Amino acid sequence: MKDAVLTRKSSLEHRSVVALTDTIAIGGDTLLIVGGPCAVESAEQIEQVARHLAPTPVQALRGGVFKPRTSPYAFQGMGEAGLRILDDIRQRFQMPVISEVMAMDQIPSMVSHVDVLQVGSRNMQNFDLLKALGRIDKPVLLKRGLAATIEEFVMAAEYILSHGNPNVILCERGIRSFDTYTRNVLDLGAVVALKQLTHLPVMVDPSHAAGKRELVPDLARAAIAAGADGLIVECHPVPDESVSDARQALTLEEMATLARSLDPIAQALGRRLARSVVTGADLKSSDRALESPLLAA
Repeated sequence: MKDAVLTRKSSLEHRSVVALTDTIAIGGDTLLIVGGPCAVESAEQIEQVARHLAPTPVQALRGGVFKPRTSPYAFQGMGEAGLRILDDIRQRFQMPVISEVMAMDQIPSMVSHVDVLQVGSRNMQNFDLLKALGRIDKPVLLKRGLAATIEEFVMAAEYILSHGNPNVILCERGIRSFDTYTRNVLDLGAVVALKQLTHLPVMVDPSHAAGKRELVPDLARAAIAAGADGLIVECHPVPDESVSDARQALTLEEMATLARSLDPIAQALGRRLARSVVTGADLKSSDRALESPLLAA
């Protein structure tokens, strides 16, 4: 690993901004809040989510259509039909969508239908997939592996950048430990470290870290206080009826309340929540994603 990783030198003056659309970005002064269900279940479900969240500080939607499940008999996602639903919603509500890619052959169709391709924790070291994502012109949300070190996480991101795609967003989503009270252990120390070690935006997924919806709001607020550039949170119109990860999903009203509760924390840090859409001021040419290298000088 390069010596630059070990210097712990702050790179705050070299922050990257990654654009999801012409008006929405992550890494600037405005926090990116993403909400939505674990899995796309129907057009009606996603439309209900979008209608409820569009008037709030939530700027983007999440929803899985290709689902990595522990059991091969569990719901695996709607596939191409789900992508078409996401594409329709993103155009109608002008809200970018994030969805997980699991295989190289899924990339072409996903590029046409979503704004950000997510690499899940199980695929963080799927190096062929990372190389392929390095050759596309779309942002990639890279989640930390279940038991990945910070060094392994950073090097996984480097695979994408070194193959030509500078638009990488890091996501801390908790790591495994001996404690089973929470689904994973949210590593906020990693958020601070990643902000010092790299120029990339850092998001936090408190839903997969907690595994229990009652823990999610406080973990989300702590993540913003620790310096995260955004959150990706699971919510559902009827959480207990969700086909996957029901226990950790917030209701839509809880999601809206959480998003609004972040405002005083953001202001204390000199940041802000979106009121409608992020303005072009967040995409100053001097703040655009750096081309190389990933690690802060």
